[in-house]
Amino acid sequence: MLWLLLSSILNALVTPSLAGNLGDQVQYVGGTISVLSNKTEGFVDTRQDDVFLFQTKKITVQIPYDKINELEYGQRVGRRYAEAILISPVFLLSKTRKHFLTVGFIDDQGRQQAMVFQVGKNEVRSMLVVLEARSGRRVEYQDDDARRSGKG
Repeated sequence: MLWLLLSSILNALVTPSLAGNLGDQVQYVGGTISVLSNKTEGFVDTRQDDVFLFQTKKITVQIPYDKINELEYGQRVGRRYAEAILISPVFLLSKTRKHFLTVGFIDDQGRQQAMVFQVGKNEVRSMLVVLEARSGRRVEYQDDDARRSGKG
């Protein structure tokens, strides 16, 4: 019984660290990559020195950092109507923010490509910093709210 308890505690401690090795979980919401469908879940890995990786269960997209020519960050803000109807009207007072990152790059054939990701609010700041440092490109912010949120 004690071994079972220790084993479950050990699994709880090890499992999140293994998931963290995959990168930050994101959702591909659109772009010019024909092999990816919209709303594809995956992981962005910015730990490589020379390539930006987006990995799904079936596909891995690798973009050399020196081919990235655009980084854009923006937010979509909306009210929580569903929660207000289902739970409480108090939810109308709060807003929901979705964070979006656009990565523009030149592919192997010299064509401009773009990928748009929905990124979690806890990952977006560190991801923007790493992408700026590795690509040498400055992040363009869609508005002042995005600038404040992205720079913390």
